[in-house]
Amino acid sequence: MGCRSTIADDMGGHVGLPPFPGLTAGKKSGRTTVLLSGLAFLLSMTALHAADHRVEPGSDANERLIEALIMAEPGDTITIAAGRYELTDGLSLDVDDVTVRGEGPDSTVLSFKGQQGSGEGLLVTSNRVVLEDFGVEDTKGDGVKSKGSDQITFRNLRVEWTGGPKAENGAYGVYPVSSKNILIDGVTVRGASDAGIYVGQSEDIVVRNSRAEFNVAGIEIENSYRADVYGNVATRNTGGILIFDLPNLPVQGGHDIRVFDNDVVDNDTPNFAPEGNIVGIVPKGMGVMVMANRNVHVFNNRFDRNGTTHVLINAYPNEYDDDEYMFVPRGVYVHNNTYGDGGAEPDGEVGKIISDVSGIPVPDIVWDGVTRIPEYFSWVAQGDRIYVDEAEGTTFVNLKMISQTLLPWGWWPDKNIAAYKGSLPEPSPVKLPQEEGV
Repeated sequence: MGCRSTIADDMGGHVGLPPFPGLTAGKKSGRTTVLLSGLAFLLSMTALHAADHRVEPGSDANERLIEALIMAEPGDTITIAAGRYELTDGLSLDVDDVTVRGEGPDSTVLSFKGQQGSGEGLLVTSNRVVLEDFGVEDTKGDGVKSKGSDQITFRNLRVEWTGGPKAENGAYGVYPVSSKNILIDGVTVRGASDAGIYVGQSEDIVVRNSRAEFNVAGIEIENSYRADVYGNVATRNTGGILIFDLPNLPVQGGHDIRVFDNDVVDNDTPNFAPEGNIVGIVPKGMGVMVMANRNVHVFNNRFDRNGTTHVLINAYPNEYDDDEYMFVPRGVYVHNNTYGDGGAEPDGEVGKIISDVSGIPVPDIVWDGVTRIPEYFSWVAQGDRIYVDEAEGTTFVNLKMISQTLLPWGWWPDKNIAAYKGSLPEPSPVKLPQEEGV
């Protein structure tokens, strides 16, 4: 901290600042050179300001962690030493350009079992923040949350409710909301009563190399734009990966989502969501569920032993009062996945609705067949259709639920997977500014 004070004294506000490099470039360099050189100078000053604050375990660790987060300045690193921290108060960070780093997700453990409030364990509301290498346990509310953040990175974290799946657990493990340029990499979450890894009302998202287990939803992307979900393991959840768009939220029209190269297996935990939660509709044994989202591509994933079905494409099932909301999925492309056993144990109301029509085992891919009524009587634009292009032997059913309603005396499900063959242009890979040059 002494270094910081000395620099601040030397700068003295604007007095005594050394001239910006290029300031004397005159007419040849111009204003652009001056501005760019000035920016480089300010960035170098930020680097000189950077300090590394280290917090060790101890009886007053909660207060010292709170103080370190409050006193941090741009460029600082807060290192939380290995050890177990029994915390009674949640933590928050509202300073840009800060790294909070532990010494391993099983070595640096922030336990909130004695938390007095009901909030999250750690809340970040600033930009260009890196959270890495620590564990968070037993928060009363969400585990680690960002709100309104730009360039937020969650790396090599563990968030867990150690008592196993319970409705009393916090809703979300890792929870960026209303944020952008989000990287979730190498995260493990267990026991969330809503979603282990949840990204909501956000844009430009990468979720990779992570593990979600024993949650209601393993990974959920909700009301968000441009997301890549890949290289993850979603297992032992109620549902593996959910891509949702819901009504009555400030951000709607989720689109351009790629779900690929994931292992979505053995999702067999009974649904333990609190009553009234929308994920309470998810049946045990759901692989990937795409609801009311647009331009969603599900490919090169490995599905096995999901008891209800491997892939469900469906409309929002509840009544709503939102004139702007599009309740049906549009432009979903499912292709080149690998399917093992599944569909032998359809669960709950949703499982019964499906299996009453499809029979048991439920096919690998299920579409409820719901479209808007004008489209039902006319046609659906090519970019809004459902496409399935899978290897021979993959099973499929269109439940044709609109026909069930309008023509109860003369309809039947469609299991002809060949009729849905086609393709859509793939969304561009998500590129994040915090990974430029990596």
